[in-house]
Amino acid sequence: MFLSLSLLALVVSQFVSIAYGSPISCDEENVENVDEIFPRAPTTFKHPGVLVNKAQLDFIKGKVNSQQQPWYDAYRAMLADPLASTTRSPSPFATVACGSRSMNPGDGCREEREDALAAYANALAWYISGTQSYANKAISYMNAWANTLKAHTASNAPLQSGWSAASWSRAAEIIRYSNAGWSSADITKFENLFRNVYLPILIPGSNSNGNWELVMMEAAIGIAVFLNDGATYDKAMTKFLGRVPAYIYLTSDGSCPKAAPGSGLTSCSQINNYWGGQTSYPENGIAQETCRDFVHTGYGISSISHVAETAKIQGSPSDLWTTDVGTRVQYALGFHSRYLLGQSVPSWLCGGSLDLSGGERDFQITEVGYNALNGRRGIAMTNTGTVTNDNRPARGNLLFVGWETLTHANNPAF
Repeated sequence: MFLSLSLLALVVSQFVSIAYGSPISCDEENVENVDEIFPRAPTTFKHPGVLVNKAQLDFIKGKVNSQQQPWYDAYRAMLADPLASTTRSPSPFATVACGSRSMNPGDGCREEREDALAAYANALAWYISGTQSYANKAISYMNAWANTLKAHTASNAPLQSGWSAASWSRAAEIIRYSNAGWSSADITKFENLFRNVYLPILIPGSNSNGNWELVMMEAAIGIAVFLNDGATYDKAMTKFLGRVPAYIYLTSDGSCPKAAPGSGLTSCSQINNYWGGQTSYPENGIAQETCRDFVHTGYGISSISHVAETAKIQGSPSDLWTTDVGTRVQYALGFHSRYLLGQSVPSWLCGGSLDLSGGERDFQITEVGYNALNGRRGIAMTNTGTVTNDNRPARGNLLFVGWETLTHANNPAF
């Protein structure tokens, strides 16, 4: 009997390896293996429930209204941002055409992304202040685009859709579930915009650099919450859970990183090429785009953090912060923070040279992960903490990240 069970375990492990890549083994206690998570939607979706929930919003509101730091200064910085202005007007396009780098063509790319972020800023301002003009402005952005947008085209269409819909879903959740005055007819139009324009281009995913598929799944999961759409949530979460271990490396993965399911990468040489020519992996936390630059790497880490936070709010498929997903974010943040703070680059890493772009100020993506892992779970993350504090109040990136010192700094609520 013992031999039979052993053989059965070997067969099962080989099947998992073929289907998903080498199994992950983590030494941390109570860390769930990503391969073992069964993606599933919650029985009942919680609202508001994309990136922030009611308890977190109420925490922020209380801190701002009592002028406590760092939330009060972060709130004032958000209100000073032109995107939060109640005199700014939406600029919807019927067709948003975005080529490489959102240029050639670049029709409506910046306008869509920034209008979505503006809706989110005004939704936050409405919830915190109770000032109706902020709610009205957020609604005006969503209604304008719901009544106009028909398609995304050109090579960057999937990425553009992900960036914009990630922000739209946060704004829409807050406005819909805070008695802001958004009519049921207009909500239905926005639901149809998500179903007919965004989801068809998001759900198939992407085999481009990993930050593409990660933000696309972030957006699709946010949309699924807004639509109470369990099937879409499951599809997007399945792709997300396959992409995360193919984006952030742990030494327990083996001699080279995992490949995302469906990527077509079947050898370490192919994976190394996809990882920018990196050929050795002696440390946890290296990312698929580390050898490209830290800005794009930050995009990917940010989307992973956003999905983990939304999954915790929804309670499904589990609290991802306590799983392999959280472990990968922990190490990725710490690994990249070290070099942002001036540690010399070893010769084995990206040929001894890293593109840090704008340095710490271009890495304003740490608040969500740092709060979840250090603040709520108590994990020591000294370098990440230094970068996080140096960036406060964090503004974001004018793509899909915005005002996360306000929303997630030292926020214990759940």
